[in-house]
Amino acid sequence: MIEKNFLNINNVSIKYGRQEPVVKNVSMSIGHNEIVGIVGESGSGKSTLLRSILGILPTGSSISSGNIIFKDRNLLEFSKKEWREIRGNRIAIIFQDAGRSLTPILKIGDQFIETIRSHFDISKADAHDKAIDMLGKMQLPDASRVMNSYPLELSGGMKQRVAIAMAMIMEPELLLADEPTSSLDVTVQAQVVREMMELRKNFNTTIIMVTHNMGVASYMCDKIAVMRQGELVEWGLKDQVINNPKSEYTRSLLSAVPELGGYNIEGKERTGT
Repeated sequence: MIEKNFLNINNVSIKYGRQEPVVKNVSMSIGHNEIVGIVGESGSGKSTLLRSILGILPTGSSISSGNIIFKDRNLLEFSKKEWREIRGNRIAIIFQDAGRSLTPILKIGDQFIETIRSHFDISKADAHDKAIDMLGKMQLPDASRVMNSYPLELSGGMKQRVAIAMAMIMEPELLLADEPTSSLDVTVQAQVVREMMELRKNFNTTIIMVTHNMGVASYMCDKIAVMRQGELVEWGLKDQVINNPKSEYTRSLLSAVPELGGYNIEGKERTGT
């Protein structure tokens, strides 16, 4: 049964200091188990909006109006203790350069196992096996070697896949993803997208993904939001946005990016060359 009011963003505006809002009166309603794509050019406010959901806006910025309701609770009223309990567990986030979040002086295996055991009551051996399995799904060759490596021994793309695996293995109710595949090659990008969709299928995870890639959004999302200069200029079911866009800006995005990142604009994976 779909939870109609899983996440509601109601008339949210966000500003930095005393400047004019960089996100302006944005509203969207997201159901349980849905995948939503937020598409727009750099500076459109999409990443700022995503960060506001988890209460991790940069210092000096704030939500100046509106509210964000997660399962009938206003996130803006959460205490620090409530945020500690929800972050990484019920709501997780993957950043564009998530590999930088890895601790450089600890091996990947130590970090991954510690993360898993902080959320699941399992042994180190079981946590190790769980980590190995997820790294394999991220198309990381020789997962055992990765577990025994320090972050500086891995490429940027490998570190990004490790960070994605660590976020996804928590089986969060809500996964926020900020351009998580932009640093990956097309083949790995496609695998990560498929694994995110499997996460939704297996654990009923709701996913909000920020991307500049309309092809990826049309492939994996149920709904698409298009932002421009802080405003929501298009919002609706994927087929409505792709086949019958109301905004001239959305039409320009669709015509300018017929194919990107292994997916065409109908949301089908490219095959061959």
